[in-house]
Amino acid sequence: MIYLILSIVASSLILVIFKLFSKYNIDTLQAIVINYVVASISGIIAYSAPIDIVSVSKESWFYGAMALGVIFILVFNLIAITTQKNGLSVVAVATKMSLAIPIIFGIIVYHESTGALKLIGILIALVAVYMTSMKNAEGISINKDNLIFPLLVFIGSGIIDTSLKFFETNYVAENDVPVFSASIFGFAAIIGILILLFKAIKGTLKLSLKNIIAGIGLGVPNYFSIYFLIKALRYDKMDSSTVFTINNVAILLVSTIAGIILFKERLILKNWIGLMLAIISIILVAFSI
Repeated sequence: MIYLILSIVASSLILVIFKLFSKYNIDTLQAIVINYVVASISGIIAYSAPIDIVSVSKESWFYGAMALGVIFILVFNLIAITTQKNGLSVVAVATKMSLAIPIIFGIIVYHESTGALKLIGILIALVAVYMTSMKNAEGISINKDNLIFPLLVFIGSGIIDTSLKFFETNYVAENDVPVFSASIFGFAAIIGILILLFKAIKGTLKLSLKNIIAGIGLGVPNYFSIYFLIKALRYDKMDSSTVFTINNVAILLVSTIAGIILFKERLILKNWIGLMLAIISIILVAFSI
């Protein structure tokens, strides 16, 4: 349970840092690329044994980590596009409701429990995500011409969580969690660096110290959010559908409260109802263990 709590704290810290990006006019792409480099280095430092690149490349999870790294950077860009075209509320709903994908995967593939208490908790969690993300009384609207972007964010985020569970269960040894995580971030960093190099060749890249500092600040909690999530998925007394539900809803809950305290954000009535539902959903899912 401690690993799940630490994952929630790390992930919530990421969202707080992202909020600071807009306040200080941080170039998100530059910061994200630096973040991936720092996250990868964090995993290498956390690995207890010397790292042999040749040996790592022969691990059964290596190509999966490579694919996940590519998906990480793609989903990030999709989130940026969706934010521009549909707004932050739509992104919040798409990313958090993607928990439905690993939940369904866990139930079908790993035959995880589907008790009434858990199912009710999961349904309430999805409603809580929607209501907490609403920014006005009318609800969240999506331009049908741009529907493809939040849909891809939903699918991509779900694939990431599902893949983490799949590789953790079938391929990644206990001692390999740090290097597995480092490899994912490393491949994402490589793709990001190539994008920055392309921008540099075009003459559109302007590096800034504040973007580098922001990336460093983001990289460490980003690494630990994945590391602790993988460790939480290894907890025998809690299946993945429970972990993903509590993790996603608790992150939404904590980050919303942080927004109220740190950024003086104001919530509408439906947001408060969403927060209450989030708490209820966590209690129901937790007690279904």
